[in-house]
Amino acid sequence: MHITDSDRWNVLLEKAQEAQIILAFENFRRNAIEPVLIKGWAAATNYPGHVRRRTGDIDLAVAPHDYERALNLIRTPLFDGHFIDLHNGLSQLDTVGWETLYSNSVLKTLQGNQVRVLSDEDHLRLLCIHWLIDGGRFKDKLWDIYYAVENRNSNFDWSRCLEVVSPIRRRWVTCAIGIAHIYLGLDIGGLPFEAEAIKIPKWIKRCIENEWKQSYNFEPILTSTHDMRLFAHQIFRRIPPNPIRATIESEGDLYSNRRPIYQAKVFARRLGPFLQDSLHLMKVKMRGNIS
Repeated sequence: MHITDSDRWNVLLEKAQEAQIILAFENFRRNAIEPVLIKGWAAATNYPGHVRRRTGDIDLAVAPHDYERALNLIRTPLFDGHFIDLHNGLSQLDTVGWETLYSNSVLKTLQGNQVRVLSDEDHLRLLCIHWLIDGGRFKDKLWDIYYAVENRNSNFDWSRCLEVVSPIRRRWVTCAIGIAHIYLGLDIGGLPFEAEAIKIPKWIKRCIENEWKQSYNFEPILTSTHDMRLFAHQIFRRIPPNPIRATIESEGDLYSNRRPIYQAKVFARRLGPFLQDSLHLMKVKMRGNIS
């Protein structure tokens, strides 16, 4: 197999991130905090050896009672150069309580060090929901779901993955797996929810395919004001809100016809903070012009 410069660079990035993960766990443990690594390296462990997963932030979740201490810790020089996305528990991604998620978590070996990750069942559920929260924008991250299912252990317990959440959230997970089946060719034959997973609503397919066609990535609106074309595009990318994300944010049913209601609720919820931030930015610019 021909190895390119890009392959070598990706290997270097992976090794650098692995070193950061090990150091992060060491620093947290010295301060009596035990984090749980999600996504990233934890997802990459399911990939076959010849497939590289693009590196990103290091996502670490800590117990809610440790969050403030952990947040202060990553602001110290110990974490200079680390790109850590710190999560206060996992309540924004899962309805299963932190204590249960932590008790189900396992230790995996990384370069001779022990790194704590979610159980395979809990992690697959989180990967599916996180992908939907992003509105289906990232086709490359859909491979996380593909390989988590494709390379699951023989003792993988679908009940522990699906039956510990509400029926609506269960359908979120099977929907995301169904999307991986349709667009990436994931084999779901024989899975207990096969018939359910292949019935993806047409509007979800349209939404995903439209997102994948977009030439502009999402950027914070207020940091795009230097370029009016970019600013306008960021506005119109959000009006109306992505229907998949709006449904998930509203704890809604992906298979219902209520998505316009979910979109309206999300738009109304975001409008106030956006106007406040815009007003603040205008005041800051005006002060700058006056001075």
